[in-house]
Amino acid sequence: MPSPSTSHVGSYYAASANPSPERPGLQKEIRCDVCVVGAGFTGISAALHLAEKGQQVVVLESARVGFGASGRNGGQIVNSYSRDMDVIEDKYGTDTAKALGDMAFEGNRIIRERIKRYDIQCDLKEGNLFAACNAKQMKGLVEHKALWERFGNDQLELLEGQAYQREIGSKRYTGALLDHSGGHMHPLNLVLGQAAAFESLGGVIYEQTPVTDIAQGEPVRLTTPQGSVIAERVVLAGNAYMKGLMPSLEGKSMPASTQVVTTAPLSEEQARDILPNDRAVEDCNYLLDYYRLSGDRRLIYGGGVSYGGQDPSSIENVIRPKLEMTFPQLKGVKIDYAWSGNFLLTLNRLPQFGRINDNVYYAQGYSGHGVTCTHLAGRLIAEIIQGQRERFDVFAGLPHLPFPGGRLLSVPLTALGGWYYRTRDALGA
Repeated sequence: MPSPSTSHVGSYYAASANPSPERPGLQKEIRCDVCVVGAGFTGISAALHLAEKGQQVVVLESARVGFGASGRNGGQIVNSYSRDMDVIEDKYGTDTAKALGDMAFEGNRIIRERIKRYDIQCDLKEGNLFAACNAKQMKGLVEHKALWERFGNDQLELLEGQAYQREIGSKRYTGALLDHSGGHMHPLNLVLGQAAAFESLGGVIYEQTPVTDIAQGEPVRLTTPQGSVIAERVVLAGNAYMKGLMPSLEGKSMPASTQVVTTAPLSEEQARDILPNDRAVEDCNYLLDYYRLSGDRRLIYGGGVSYGGQDPSSIENVIRPKLEMTFPQLKGVKIDYAWSGNFLLTLNRLPQFGRINDNVYYAQGYSGHGVTCTHLAGRLIAEIIQGQRERFDVFAGLPHLPFPGGRLLSVPLTALGGWYYRTRDALGA
């Protein structure tokens, strides 16, 4: 029986997951073309792309498929990156912004392609909203719409003034931007469905199989507690759950925790009152709230960040005031599930892609914007392993500085920054 630390957390997603086998751990030495470390969105996306190209791929997972952020997140299909193309253009130039902009909406399309091709049942719904909490944020949404249209997204609708209330039954906002190309889904079922698709193509996944050592060379040897893998290529996709395996990557990133609750099922009238068209929503605060309805009419509401990956003493006490401020009509609603999960921050809030010794690849640090970008990462990793390096190298060329003082000092410093931005959010600055 798996220990609690390597089983899925007690989330709504785990409780409502589609049937999936418990895969045995690795207990022998094996060989393969590519070994992927981590069975979340990045790892499974890369593995599936590679298997479709005929590669012999093995995935090693220290816990269960979708154990980390991929099986715990808000389930929102939001386009682009944690830093948008205007920031990228200012810092890294027009060519880099154009290259990244050309890929900014691709992860969304990959998700939908996977769902359709492999008939993945994950409660896919259409549309997501960015909700402005003040006039300054609304002005930002007008600019955001123009920016995304410049990079090819023509499915955006600005909801000015009270027009947003056709989508959100709350008086908290001053307007919203609706992205009709976005959406939401059950994230754990999405990754489980892709894992099953990968296995249907001959791929192999070993759960409860942490990697304890990587001996770099040609080939690479990966050691596990009861076995080993000899692989021509390796993909590191553990993200926030890869502590100690590759120390050279850790100084340039920091785990952070976010909290999520799920209510008891709402009545049809309640659900229609708060989210009439069943869209996903995130606000425009720096420390944002995000929410949506599940397939069985529960409100899934997330928010709050704990730097360093530490959980608050009561998740419900953190989230309930936010939920009830947004939807006073749900005051006192029963909370059935509350959980947290780690994601990985980078200093510039852009993902880190790269290579180590030419045959070890990594992708990490999506900074809270990983659902779509992980799926793009999987495709780009598959491309570079197949000899097409141009698109991967655009990301790999982004400079990434370490957090000042390493992780020991970065947690209090980043928490101080979080306090600053929380104050700015509260003041509408």
